[in-house]
Amino acid sequence: MAKKMANKGMEYYTLDNATTLGAARQDPVGFVRRLDRAIIDEIQRAPELLLAIKESVDTDQRPGRFLLTGSANLMTLPRVADSLAGRMEVVRLLPLARSEIRTADGSFLIDAFRNEAKAGEPIVGDDLMAAVLAGGYPEALRRKTLSRRQDWYADYIQAIVQRDVRDVAQIEQIAQMPRLLRILAEHSGQLVNYSGIGAAIGMNHITTQKYVGIFESLFLARTVQPWFSNKLKRLTKTPKIHFLDSGLLASLRDLSLERLRDNRGQFGALLETFVFGEILKLASAAHTRFEFSHFRDKQQNEVDIVIEDRRGRVVGIEIKAAASVTNSDFSGLRILAEACGERFVSGIVLYDHDKVIPFGERLSAVPISALWR
Repeated sequence: MAKKMANKGMEYYTLDNATTLGAARQDPVGFVRRLDRAIIDEIQRAPELLLAIKESVDTDQRPGRFLLTGSANLMTLPRVADSLAGRMEVVRLLPLARSEIRTADGSFLIDAFRNEAKAGEPIVGDDLMAAVLAGGYPEALRRKTLSRRQDWYADYIQAIVQRDVRDVAQIEQIAQMPRLLRILAEHSGQLVNYSGIGAAIGMNHITTQKYVGIFESLFLARTVQPWFSNKLKRLTKTPKIHFLDSGLLASLRDLSLERLRDNRGQFGALLETFVFGEILKLASAAHTRFEFSHFRDKQQNEVDIVIEDRRGRVVGIEIKAAASVTNSDFSGLRILAEACGERFVSGIVLYDHDKVIPFGERLSAVPISALWR
């Protein structure tokens, strides 16, 4: 995509090229000085350029002179945040949403905040499992079989650890990063216990938390903070961890369609990651901002995803990897609704079916296909 933009009158440079990277690091001011409008890919590899770019844009304030792309969250790099604060707009590109793959509108969030969730073109059963296993990375989706996709994911993870981790952080135990990522994959969708996660490879909780933060900066995972309310005193205060792509998670957990058929329980955690990622992608393209959290009380009543818009309105999402829904599946949503009062717009149980079924005021069971309607 960046290269296509380069065809419209912008020079394109990638810092994956050793010669370009050497020039950028050797003389960052001279490198930037000769640029008028340019795309610089993998900018995290040469943060030395950022002060020079700041000087350039302060002198010539035409918007859109530089497009900086990278595999990491640039705002987690101190020199970026300090140098370009107020001078850049950040666009986070997650893997493709199913609505993009299927060229649908992706109006789920709009519908949910109107309490009008509707089903999309149904994908159920094995077809849903296959879609979840595929994930959303374009390069993986080009490969026609699951085994080839998982090979791509394995290579991608290896490349991230060998290159991108070194670009964004100075760490002592880089050899442990692949093992930590696999252990973390087993905890996706669960409450974070840094001590327990790190213990398997001899890491203390402080180091484990730091390394998980690196995975977050590389857009592999995200911690989700707990929802809270003064009306409810006995709430869990522990964040959850989610991977951002279900295909990547499936590769790390060595999951196949056959294994999911044999053990439907493994599909639940994978499906929750898939839904969380889909909703994040839809939110990134929305015209308003949303806050995401999870809800859980001491009695184990929970809501997988709590979404709050800028007006303070709340939608709760519970995810169920089954073709049927019962009244008990709404217990957490009802407690959340009571705590929110008028701010609560709708509570949705997403499930593996093709019908929307109401379960009382502002509560409904909704097909997962609503995500790409």
